[in-house]
Amino acid sequence: LLDEIDKLGQDFRGDPASALLEVLDPEQNAKFQDHYLELDYDLSDIMFVTTANSLNLPQPLLDRMEIIRLEGYTEDEKLEIAQRHLIPKQVQQHGLKKGEFTLTEDGLRDLIRYYTREAGVRTLEREIARLARKSLRKILEKQAKSVTITPENLGDFAGVRKFKHGMSEEEAQVGAVTGLAWTEVGGELLTIESVTTPGKGEIKTTGKLGEVMTESVAAAFSFVKARAPAYGIKPSLFQRRNIHIHLPEGAVPKDGPSAGVGMVTSIVSSLTGIAVRPDVAMTGEVTLRGRVLAIGGLKEKLLAALRGGIKTVLIPEENVKDLAEIPENIKQGLEIVPVAHVDAVLERALVSMPVAIEWSEADDLASQPGVTVGEGAAATTAH
Repeated sequence: LLDEIDKLGQDFRGDPASALLEVLDPEQNAKFQDHYLELDYDLSDIMFVTTANSLNLPQPLLDRMEIIRLEGYTEDEKLEIAQRHLIPKQVQQHGLKKGEFTLTEDGLRDLIRYYTREAGVRTLEREIARLARKSLRKILEKQAKSVTITPENLGDFAGVRKFKHGMSEEEAQVGAVTGLAWTEVGGELLTIESVTTPGKGEIKTTGKLGEVMTESVAAAFSFVKARAPAYGIKPSLFQRRNIHIHLPEGAVPKDGPSAGVGMVTSIVSSLTGIAVRPDVAMTGEVTLRGRVLAIGGLKEKLLAALRGGIKTVLIPEENVKDLAEIPENIKQGLEIVPVAHVDAVLERALVSMPVAIEWSEADDLASQPGVTVGEGAAATTAH
């Protein structure tokens, strides 16, 4: 077993990834040579199992492996593991007697939500151990005969909350969209904000966006400009207004194309003044033709939506096949709506659908400063 293989480093002593290429290749490992001992080893009958948190490995090394994805635990699964195994284990290890230490279900759920941020339960076990030690101290100092930890007194034992539990917006706002993101420690709600400012039609992005997400913003902006009349937006507006898109928690790097539909919805909302429903979340890559493409990490994203109080989730139609792997309790708690085009997203996400307008080449010319439109100007209506 080679644990945490994605943490391999390279220094002056050599590159272990290069050595592993030979070790893991069935065509070569029958005569693997140890250069230090100058001996040949037959490794062909050995099964190597490696673990990693991410697939950031050299591609040649990745090609020699069969990848088995193990998804992180859900909140309910962590709750069950803690109640059955972690709490009894810590009670025994700290010498607590039966009934001296009690962590209620609501208290445990808050501990999972606000004090841990992980795919497994390692940090959760450490937090439970800390609660057990503080409880034991109270009992030994005769301050209490037994300790019961609830959401109300959890802060006294665990300290200030370390993480913010993702919750959706409480009211419909213009330009504020709830997207869904995948991280190594599970799914998260991703707020997308946009505002318009006086300018010359430029777009600005902030929030530590990666290259792929920045390109996704550009594609979303171009799509909205191309379809502006269909969404009740005068194309001349782009000559007078800039758009600023921001993703909060600016210190956290963000990347990936799956926020495309959220970008389009946010831009259309800002330009039309129509608010976005707060109980709707969405995920999906968008093309210049408005098609919504498939995304990854659907289970984690749906879990984040359920956790955050979202009622309706818009997912790409191409991801419907992945719903078979989603637990029933998640599907029952959410209205999951497959969409194939951005228009279907806007119909569901906006408080009201914008009314299309007619726009012609003559209108384009008339909107440009210093240009006079004559009687013979061509007028082609855009639908």
